[in-house]
Amino acid sequence: MNLQQPFRFFTERRLVELTGLKARNLPELATILRTIPGSAVFYHTHHEFLSHHFEKPLVYNDFAVWVSEALQEDLLAEKLAAVDLLAFTTIRELREALLALIVAHLKECPRTPRECPPGDEFYFCKSKSFIIPTGIVAQDPADFFAKLAGITTISLYFHFLEARLRLGRPTNDFSQWLLSRGQAQLAAAINRLDPYTRTLHELKADLINLGSKFGVC
Repeated sequence: MNLQQPFRFFTERRLVELTGLKARNLPELATILRTIPGSAVFYHTHHEFLSHHFEKPLVYNDFAVWVSEALQEDLLAEKLAAVDLLAFTTIRELREALLALIVAHLKECPRTPRECPPGDEFYFCKSKSFIIPTGIVAQDPADFFAKLAGITTISLYFHFLEARLRLGRPTNDFSQWLLSRGQAQLAAAINRLDPYTRTLHELKADLINLGSKFGVC
């Protein structure tokens, strides 16, 4: 993104594919997690936010859900669910954090790892994103917040969650652009919002409220 240009809102379409890989127990989960594409790690830790954008998910990633429901390893499931996704700016860091928890749990529990019941295997998926311009363009910060109210939750997801982690950015697209337009305090306030504790609708409302609070809209 050229930060000196108007802000151009994008959206995305996702194609979800099965990788053909599946895990029956924790060692297999760890082995596959080490080598699957980053898009698979992203998919299994983030797709619930877009699929259920109108409600807060109780558990934030597929790994935690499967470890709890299929393996009955509730202690590990709690640790996986508690991973702070906002603490990472790359998929590699997120992958390593998840792996570290699984490996540590296996070392602490020397018993034979549990196998999931037949049919409850963890099937790894990956997603491919196709980025599409929406045609919505903001010329300045005031125009940005006026246009923000009309963008879709998918566009919001792309600019606030996906672009940051997938592309290894230290902040979201909105804060990055607003900072370049002289709105340092507003950019910092937006960057402090935790999108993982809000629905996408709540996130949009909070963004607009911050624009009003800082006198931009």
